[in-house]
Amino acid sequence: MLRLIIALLSGSFFGAGLFISGMTDTAKVQGWLDVFGNWDPTLAFVMGGAMIPIGLAWALSRRHVTALTGQPLPPPPSREIDTKLILGSVLFGIGWGLVGLCPGPAIASLTYGGPGLYIFVAAMLGGMLMAPAARRQLDRAVPAE
Repeated sequence: MLRLIIALLSGSFFGAGLFISGMTDTAKVQGWLDVFGNWDPTLAFVMGGAMIPIGLAWALSRRHVTALTGQPLPPPPSREIDTKLILGSVLFGIGWGLVGLCPGPAIASLTYGGPGLYIFVAAMLGGMLMAPAARRQLDRAVPAE
């Protein structure tokens, strides 16, 4: 039960933060990405603000092996920069630049986003369903470095 309450509170804070910061406004995100045009630097403050709590969480997690809910904490992510990371980052960036949304803000915008957003979320979910097969294919094509 504690895990569900924490998930509800975390998701609520995250969604509210996305909305208040303007991350659900595709024009604001695309303005951030338009570095050679009418660049909008305000999104840097949102990203910087997100780095503070995650930095604190990583620092605290080094001293603990379980979460507040008693479940084991996952190991730190790999710091290796490989072909898969670069390819995934490029694909994510293309989608983010074309639409102006990434998964969190897209889901937070579902209640008012309109038909274009529904198509984006459907395509995103389709990509998530296809990801395991694509990952296996990529693992065969690009061996570990």
